[in-house]
Amino acid sequence: MNFVDQLLRGIAFIPALVSGIEGLFGGKSGAEKKDAAMSFLENALAMTDAVAAREIVNPEQFKEGISGIIDGVVQCMNASTWTKSGTQPAKTSHP
Repeated sequence: MNFVDQLLRGIAFIPALVSGIEGLFGGKSGAEKKDAAMSFLENALAMTDAVAAREIVNPEQFKEGISGIIDGVVQCMNASTWTKSGTQPAKTSHP
């Protein structure tokens, strides 16, 4: 599978991932929840293989990009009616 296709498929399920992480780790800090989401995404996107194959030439920049996507999804979810359904917001804190 083309790396861009794989990346787009990974990004498509970030809202469900954030919601699931919130359900599993609701009592944890935003940073801990984000770490869990990042760890899952890195494995799901097979980042190690992509780095080895030189499809990702700057792993840190790639991780920062994925991190920003997660932050954006959390921000959108926190601003939506999703948080009004009794579920706690999935807020993340920036270091």
